[in-house]
Amino acid sequence: MKATGGLVPESLEQSQPTAPPSAVGSAPVAPPAIPSRGRSDLKLGPYDRAVFYLILATVHLLSLLPDFALYALGVVAGRLAYRLDKRHVRIGLKNLEIAFPGKSADERRRILRESYVNLGRTGAEYIRLGGFFYRRLLRRVRYEGLELWDEMKRLSPGRGILILSAHFGNFELLAAAHAMNGHQVSLVHHTQRFLPGEALMTFVRERAGVGIIRKYAAARPVLRALHQGQMVGIPFDQNAKRSQALFVPFFGELAATTSGLARLARRSGAAVVPVFIIRDSNHRTHRILIQDEIPLQRSSDAEADMLENTRRFVAAIEQIVREYPEQFLWTHRRYRTRPRGAPRIYD
Repeated sequence: MKATGGLVPESLEQSQPTAPPSAVGSAPVAPPAIPSRGRSDLKLGPYDRAVFYLILATVHLLSLLPDFALYALGVVAGRLAYRLDKRHVRIGLKNLEIAFPGKSADERRRILRESYVNLGRTGAEYIRLGGFFYRRLLRRVRYEGLELWDEMKRLSPGRGILILSAHFGNFELLAAAHAMNGHQVSLVHHTQRFLPGEALMTFVRERAGVGIIRKYAAARPVLRALHQGQMVGIPFDQNAKRSQALFVPFFGELAATTSGLARLARRSGAAVVPVFIIRDSNHRTHRILIQDEIPLQRSSDAEADMLENTRRFVAAIEQIVREYPEQFLWTHRRYRTRPRGAPRIYD
C-alpha cells in the first residue's frame, strides 16, 4: 500500500519531443533515449539478485495471460485485499469519514472497496507493463487538455513547468504512457528497502522510457531542469515530516504537506499545472487530464505565499478526488503528522 515516486520530465541535454497522440489508438512516438542511473545504482547481493530475476520471470509468465484474464485476477485480488487488509481498511475508512462526513458508512465502505478494486486493476496493468506486450497499454491512454500544455510552452519558453499530481488512478501508467508517447520523463524516486522489488520497479519504469532520479540527489537536477525550460512533476498527496511541513486543509482537516513545491515555484518562476490519469467507466481505458495552470500568490511575504500556494495545490487534488473518490489511494496515513497539541487521527 506504500506509494512512491513522482513524475519528472528531465532531458537536460535533449530537445523537447513531439506531442503525444490525443486519442486512444493513435500511433505512439518512439521515446527518446533518456540517461538514467536507475538499476545500475542498486547494490544487489546474490540472494537479492536471484529474487529479482525470479519475480521478473513470474511477471513475464503472468503477462502471457490474455487481458480479460489479467483484469479478472486484478478484480479478485482487489476484493480479497479489501477483506483481508484490516489495518489499511481501518485507515481508509477513517480518511473517508473525514473526507465525506455526510455519506453513510455503507457508502464510504463502497468507495474504499472500489478503491481496492482499482488497485487490483492497476496491478493487472502493471503485470502487462512489466512483462510481454507492454506497449499494448498505449492504445488505452488518451490526452485531454494537451493544448493547454503546448500553449504554456509557447507563451513562456524557458520558464519550466512543475507538474502537480497524486497517487490517483493508475499512477504508474501516467509516467510510463507519457514516456512511451515520446515525452522525456524521469521519476524522482525514494529507494525502497526491499531491493528485489526496487529493482523490478526500476526495470519496469526504465524499459518504458522513464528515467530515474534518486531522491537523495534530486534537488540540483530538478532545479537545472526547470531553468532549462523542462517539466518537473511532484506527487503531492503524501504526509510530510514536521520539519518539512506546512499545515493546510485537505477535506477540512489540517494535513502536513511538503513546502518543497511552493519553494520551487517561487525560486524558479515555473508554472504549476495539475495533471492526473483517470480510469474510464469501462475500467480498461484511461485519460491523462491536463488542467489550467494554478495562479500563484507572489508578494513580499514569502512565508505567507508558500502557505497560500500550498493550500491551492492541495485544493486542486481535493477537487479531482471529490469527483472520482474510488480512484484515490485512501489507505495512506495522510494526517499522521499533526499540528502541535492536536489529537492523533489514527490508532
